[in-house]
Amino acid sequence: MQIERHFYLVGIQYLGFRYSGWQQQPGQKTIEAMLHKTLQFILPNRKLKILGAGRTDAKVSALDMAFELFLEGSEIADTDRFLQLLNTNLPPDIFALNVKKVDASFNIIKDVEQKEYVYLFSHGEKNHPFCAPFLANILDLLDIDAMKTAAELFEGTHDFSNYTGSRRKNSQTVRTIFSCKLQENEMIKANFFPDKSYALHVKGSGFMRYQVRMIMGALIQLGKGEITSHDIKSSLERDTIFNLTFIAPASGLLLHKLDF
Repeated sequence: MQIERHFYLVGIQYLGFRYSGWQQQPGQKTIEAMLHKTLQFILPNRKLKILGAGRTDAKVSALDMAFELFLEGSEIADTDRFLQLLNTNLPPDIFALNVKKVDASFNIIKDVEQKEYVYLFSHGEKNHPFCAPFLANILDLLDIDAMKTAAELFEGTHDFSNYTGSRRKNSQTVRTIFSCKLQENEMIKANFFPDKSYALHVKGSGFMRYQVRMIMGALIQLGKGEITSHDIKSSLERDTIFNLTFIAPASGLLLHKLDF
């Protein structure tokens, strides 16, 4: 007897500050584990699994993330009711945006055309403690204008082997950045935020682990005067070894947008 299977794309948002990243791991509170536990509760006695569109690290947040739900047995009769039930049972720092049925040919990894990450930060003085889940706080004064100019050096196709924390043999380190812009933060505001904060917007088809945080780290080093724009250019050339000494904190990073 053929098993009936159904496939759903679920859009979600989450604040990652109290989670050990996306991927389920023993003894850790993760986004994937929380979603799986909730789905098992609202779909009792159903065989299911989920697959995320990516794996965010510990403390990284998302405004536009998605996962695919693989469900055996009968289809979900009322997706609006399912969405409501899912949100009722999820913790307040995870929110399901939408759900739609997809066919078996849909591939949540390969069908992503573009991802946009945003890195939020401030500099020069210590922030209100309520900023901690949203803004990286760089206490040094930074040359923001120099950082804005240098950010555009990352655009295009380059060898990003110096910008990953998990380089493996035969890994694909040549990646294309569609856009890399540093600007004032107009995206997330709060009355406890500093007067000025900044946002690095990075768009590409896919990213390696720590890649955006290491790009941000290089720009912070440049803003402090520790490296130059020439150093950044050299770090993007094939077979050039450049030891970056700073990886930007995870809590400033969020997945802003997914395009399928």
